[in-house]
Formats: sequence, C-alpha cells, structure tokens
Amino acid sequence: MSYSSSYTLCILICLFSYSALAQGDGTISVGSSLTAADKAATSWYSPSGDFAFGFRNVEDQFLLAIWYDKIPDKTIVWYVNDGTTVPAGSKVQLTVDRGLVLSDSRGNGIWTSKSFSGTASNAAFNDTGNFRIVGSDTTTLWDTFSNPTDTLLPTQTMDVNGELYSRKTETNFTRGRFQLRLLDNGNLVLNTRNILTNFPYRSYYESNTSDKNPSNQGYQVKFNESGYLYILRRNGDIFELTTNKAIPSSGYYHRATLTYDGILVQYYHLKIFTGTTGWTSVWQEPVNICTTIRELRGGGACGLNSICKSDGSRKDCECPETYSLLDPNDKQGGCKPNFTQNCDRNDSSEDLYDFVESPGTDWLLSAYEQMDPISEPECKRLCLIDCFCVAAYYKGNSCWKKKLPLVNGRKDNSVKGKTYLKFSKANLPPELHPGKPIDYKKKKNRTLILVGSVLLGSSVFVNLILIVFGCFGFLYIYHKKSINIQPVNNIVETNVCRFTNNELVEATNGFKEEVGRGSFGIVYKGLIHMSSTVIVAVKKIDRLVQDGAEEFKTEVNAIAQTHHKNLVRLIGFCEEEEHRLLVYEYMVNGTLANLIFGCAKPSWAQRKHIALGIARGLVYLHEECNTQIIHCDIKPQNILLDEYYNARISDFGLAKLLMLNQSRTKTGIRGTKGYVAPEWFRNTPITAKVDVYSFGVLLLEIICCRRSVENIEFGDEAILTDWVWDCFQDGRMFDLIEKNNKDMLSDWDKVKRFVMVGIWCIQEDPSSRPTTRRALLMLEGVADIPYPPCPSPLSWTST
Repeated sequence: MSYSSSYTLCILICLFSYSALAQGDGTISVGSSLTAADKAATSWYSPSGDFAFGFRNVEDQFLLAIWYDKIPDKTIVWYVNDGTTVPAGSKVQLTVDRGLVLSDSRGNGIWTSKSFSGTASNAAFNDTGNFRIVGSDTTTLWDTFSNPTDTLLPTQTMDVNGELYSRKTETNFTRGRFQLRLLDNGNLVLNTRNILTNFPYRSYYESNTSDKNPSNQGYQVKFNESGYLYILRRNGDIFELTTNKAIPSSGYYHRATLTYDGILVQYYHLKIFTGTTGWTSVWQEPVNICTTIRELRGGGACGLNSICKSDGSRKDCECPETYSLLDPNDKQGGCKPNFTQNCDRNDSSEDLYDFVESPGTDWLLSAYEQMDPISEPECKRLCLIDCFCVAAYYKGNSCWKKKLPLVNGRKDNSVKGKTYLKFSKANLPPELHPGKPIDYKKKKNRTLILVGSVLLGSSVFVNLILIVFGCFGFLYIYHKKSINIQPVNNIVETNVCRFTNNELVEATNGFKEEVGRGSFGIVYKGLIHMSSTVIVAVKKIDRLVQDGAEEFKTEVNAIAQTHHKNLVRLIGFCEEEEHRLLVYEYMVNGTLANLIFGCAKPSWAQRKHIALGIARGLVYLHEECNTQIIHCDIKPQNILLDEYYNARISDFGLAKLLMLNQSRTKTGIRGTKGYVAPEWFRNTPITAKVDVYSFGVLLLEIICCRRSVENIEFGDEAILTDWVWDCFQDGRMFDLIEKNNKDMLSDWDKVKRFVMVGIWCIQEDPSSRPTTRRALLMLEGVADIPYPPCPSPLSWTST
C-alpha cells in the first residue's frame, strides 16, 4: 500500500473514531439532522445507549420521540408536536437560533422547540433520558424534562402548573381526554378535559396536598433516582405517592405514565431482558377508574353512550347493543345510537321500537325521571312511548328513565337492577350493529311499517313544508343578527353563510388537516364557531381560475337549493379575489370507497342500507328538486357516510342543471373512468339516465366490495360489470360474494334482486335503463324485476 493511501486511511479512521466518540458521549453538534425513513433510520443515543432520540414508525407515519432502546418494546417516553405524526422524508435538525426544527419532506416547518435567548452550541442527551439544548455558556436553553408529554422519568421534576396529557389511544399519540396537573394550591389532580378548548372537568383523583397554610402546600412532584415518586411540600415535608414497599433500584428502568385510558401508573422493568419480564406496575391511581369518575361532562371514563368495565387494574370500553363507535379506531371516543327518535311522529311506538336487555349495566347520571312504585312491564311501556327515553332501569319497584347522551356507563356485579335499551325496528336494521344479532319480540305488520317509513322519508310534501319553514326560520334568525348574505357574481342568492378567506384560514388552522382531494379542489377539516362549535369540511378550489369559477358557481347553485337527508349540506362559501371555498358539514365516517374497498368488509345489512340511501338521494335530485340536477359523477369517492353510516351524496361540481320542462341537454364528457355512461362518448343527448348507469356500477361495487376496474392478471374479471353479467348468465352468482358470507347467503333472494337491478341500470341503451325511482322501488321489493338482458349488445340506436 502506498504512503499516500495509508495516510488517507489513517485520517478516515481517526475521523470515524471521533464521530463515534461524539455520539458515544451523548453530544449532538449544531447542524446535525435525522431523517424519517421507511427503512431503519439512524438515531441519537444517550451515552449508555439506554435511550434513543429519533423517528419511530407509527402506523406508516413517523413520530419524533425518545424511547427506551434496549428493551424489546422500545417504550416511548417523550414525543414532539403534541403527538402528531409526520410522513417519510421529514427531517429534524439542531439549529443555532431555534433549537430543534422539525420539517416535512417538502421543507415546510411543522414544529420547533421553544424559542430562547442566546445561541445553541450543541445538545446533550443524558442517561436520564433528558435531551438538553445547551448554550454557549453551558446553560440549558431548553430540555425535554421541562416539556413532558405523558411520562415522568427518574430525576425529573414537575413544578406547579405542570401538566401531563394522555395519548388518544394506544397507537395514536395525539393528546387524549385525560390530564394530570399540579395546581397552584399544591394539589395534584387527574381530570378529564374538553379536547377542543382544554377546559378541565371535575377531578377524579386528588392528592389532597393543598392547605390554607401556604407553607404546607405541595409545589413539586419529584421522581428520585431510586424510583420513588412523591410531592414535596414548601416546608420540606414529603407526601409519598409510591407505596412503602421495596422498589427495585439498580438494574431496573422506571417510569410513571398517564396511560391512554386515564390511569397514572408507576412501572419498573428489568434492564437485562430475560424473555419473560416486562413492565411491572408498582402503584396506580385510581384503582378502578370506571367507578371513580362521576362527572356529567366529558363523557366519563369511556366517552358518551359507552360502557366501562374494569378488572381492578385496567379498563375496557365497549358500546352497548344497538350502538356503535363514533370512531372505529378509538374505543374511548364514545358511541352513537344506530337510530334516532322523532317526537313529531305519530306512529305506534310498539310497532317501531323494542328493547334489548343489557345485564349488569347502568348509566348513573343519565336519569331524568323516576317512577315509584311501578311494575316492570309498565316501566318498559312508559319508556317505549316516550320519545326522549332511550333506556329504562328497573330495580325493586322503581323505574328510572334514561336519556341521551348516556353518561358514566359501567358494567359490574354491583349493578343489581335490569337495564333495557331501546332500539328501532324500522329506521335502521339492528343487524347493522357489529355485535350479536337481536331478535325482534314483536313482528306484526313489519312490511307495512317498512313501506310507511319509506313513504315518510321520501314525501315531497313533507320535505317541501320543512324547507319552507326552515327558510323562514333561517331568515328570521339572520335578520335578528343583522347578517346580510350577498349573492356572488352570477350565483343565486342563498340562505347559506358567507365567510371571509381569513375566517376559513383560522377555522382550518391554516389548512393544516387534509381529509380529501378531488379533481377541482382539496378538502380540509375545520372548526366554525357560530351559535356552537361545528366541525366542517372546507373545499378549496385550486384548479385554473376559469374551471374553478365554473365549478364554484355550479356547486353553490346546485347544493344551496337542495335539502335531503341523503345529500351533504352546504353551510357556507367564500369568494374573495382568487379564493373560492365551500364549507360543508363534516362526515365523520369518510367516503364509501374507504368502507367497501378496505380490508374489513361492511356487513350485508350495511350495504343494503347505504345502497338504498344513495338511490333515495338520486330520486330527490332527479325528480323532487325545484331544478332537476344531474350529478354526472356518481362514484364511491363522492358518497360520504355520516355518524350513523347514512349515505350522503356529495360533490355537485360536475352537475348539469336542467329546468323542470327540460329532459335532455348536450355537454362535454364528464365523470370518472369506469362509471361513465356510453352516451357520453357519442353525439347523443344526455339525460338523468347517465346517473342511473353510474349508480348501477356503484351498486355492483357495493354488493361485491371490489372496484369497477381492477388490474387482474387474467383479464376476464378486470371489468366488474362484464364479470357480474357472466356470473349471472352462467349461474355462478356465488362467485360475486365473499366466501362463507352467512349474512348474504341467508338473504340470497335480496342479493339476487340487487344484482338484477344493477344489471338493468348498466344497460348500454339508456332507454332500457329504469328511472332512479323505478330502480329504488325494485330494490325495496315494491316493483317486480324482469329478467335483465345482456347490458352490452353489439349496437343500439337512440331515439
């Protein structure tokens, strides 16, 4: 080897050794950075290697965090940005003037450590798990111990007004409903809170270290190196939080965490992993959170309308029968009833509603009426006919009526009475509930009830009356508030709110949370403060000005004139210079595409319910509006699902408006590949039958839970419509459904009916397709369905 080569190698070895030594002592130099990557990314380590600082993969996103690195589960003990994850390619860098700076893959700033006076010279990552930014005079400018998240570590102190926040779920690190605080009076408390405003509700644990004498008040929560957690009073006395039993010190890790389910737990973990040991609990508060929380506000331990169960250490949350989770990914986020009651209806309550018993369950704070003495049958009857009553609790000779929301639900052996939950037999099938099927106790006239409910839901007269009264009420309220809504250029004057661009920027937090993206715009989640706080979806038109203007005018005109339970409601709009935005009600369950094309397939009952809702919405657009509306882009991405999984048609930006005396029009091709009717490609008039065609394709997608066009290696099944016809014609319809789908097999006549309606709707000749109303009647079983012909004959002739 030459002298020059040896010299170069020696220099490289020295540089490598210096780099390793710099990392080995926990020092990070200014300018150092880490990047979130799908593969294993580098991290910064404390000198012993016990702790690591870097990006952790959390459900295909990345969280900048600190964790115990030498144990298998690599427990996270601190994280940034209130737990919000970032995409791959995001970067964190240590800077001179702003400390740690987190930016996304495009370089947009997301989070920075607290600003400070002076300049940073480096960062020191200690074996205590504290990450410190150090100034040129060696003082600490910022550190993680002073900015805790959900965990305290040994040697860490929490001062007066210090806070810990639980994460939302076990895998969602955004701030949850539970909070630990050291108050001004020295009391350490646990409480639930309002997530939007951070308003604290009544505490469910108190250390009782407050005192009229200031010298006796607590002022610091300390976690010493031996693993003892205590409150230090101002007079030097100690209030122990950790129990007096011996705590392992040397050879063990320690932490105190406010868990996602609201329990403050102190743990220890053997440093040398043996394959059997994990985190062991030393103590916790409260012991049983289900029975401890007694708060009318905030949803209790498990959220509104839910049930809390505890084994004495941890809790479990579940929805009662006939209810389902508001957020399928958050068991603690509360539940929603799968039906609604209308006090204006004169239907027989015995025909519309019934009860299912929920043993050992009660909601202590939801009673609004008590009757005593009374028999059990009379208790149930009085709840059945009361439109406010959703549950009845009977014990001894007493009856308590319960109303929504059901608060502080718990299930344990101490509940001795009987709880009966009301459910609807007509509005929403109980088999939509993911739990066990519910047997109806009364079955008389069920067909008549169903037809009656459909007629009520689709009555033009009733809807017209509601629209008229709604308009007068809205005008009166806004007249009283002196709000003058102006028309926008050629847009019709409507009774929707007009917002400024600045108001919508503030409402969406700078258009931070994207929830959808379409051909003409991006949709963001936001909060509008009117008479109450309303969650909204703000669509920002971002294409060419000409296209955007046309889209904007069409959509405002179309939506502002509609009013139907299966259409998305327009709340307001904005048009300022180049800014054009639409404000809709927010649909919590997202798009139909996410539901039917996801891994977990919806039940057959859900599919039927959604398909019928879409059909009813189209009937309204085509036949019941003052101005007929052809949507022109019916597809799963434009069907949204509200909190009860009702289908809501959205995105009227491609709609073509027709006057009442018009039946056909000519326009350029609109719609999405796979859903576009054949007449779009021919020089022929366009009618509402183009929506019927798109609905037929969508109906088959709902039945089969697969896309209309798939990239399948053997092309026979690539086009859904062709495959469905082949299966139907060859008697292979069982191939269309998932294997062992008992719900669909037990309702095979209805499945076959839906498939036949879908085939009729996708007929190449528009004159052969049914109207949307005829299709709805066939789906409901009111009209007969002839045997459908081949949907794509060699040719057809328009008339």
